[in-house]
Amino acid sequence: MTESLDGARMACWRAYIESSQRLLTQLEEELRAVSELSFADYHVLVRLSEAPGQRLRMGELAGRLIFSPSRLTYQISSMERRGLVARQACPQDRRGSEAVLTAAGLLALREAAPHHLASVRRHLMDDLDDGEVACLTRVFERLGERLNAVGTTAPASPTPSATEPSNS
Repeated sequence: MTESLDGARMACWRAYIESSQRLLTQLEEELRAVSELSFADYHVLVRLSEAPGQRLRMGELAGRLIFSPSRLTYQISSMERRGLVARQACPQDRRGSEAVLTAAGLLALREAAPHHLASVRRHLMDDLDDGEVACLTRVFERLGERLNAVGTTAPASPTPSATEPSNS
């Protein structure tokens, strides 16, 4: 049986899960209110806008977004129908394909970005001091590196709930 979390760690876990879900929900709602973009749409557009030539191989984009290949295919297909991205054969390797930012996608990103940034500031960043920002950055970079190294090859350990570890 897995050892339970102590009170402080359980409180930390619950505070993280609940506040992160509320934050992502709020950011998505506000993004959709000022644009026709979902949070996933916005994230794809940002990643493509930052890439050389505003294009990335589908596999590389999936890795950067932390999407499964099938989830990315679905996401790109949806965005392609709306003219935000295009899918093109890789110039170096015709077997692969790339997601390419379109002019309409770049315009949508540029129009949504100021509102989204204001939302991120209002709901998260403006409430943190420099020390808290530095601490959270260290914690989440370390966690991200560790999880990235583990990948999807680690066996899942059974827990009573995916969001709430056992306290017994």
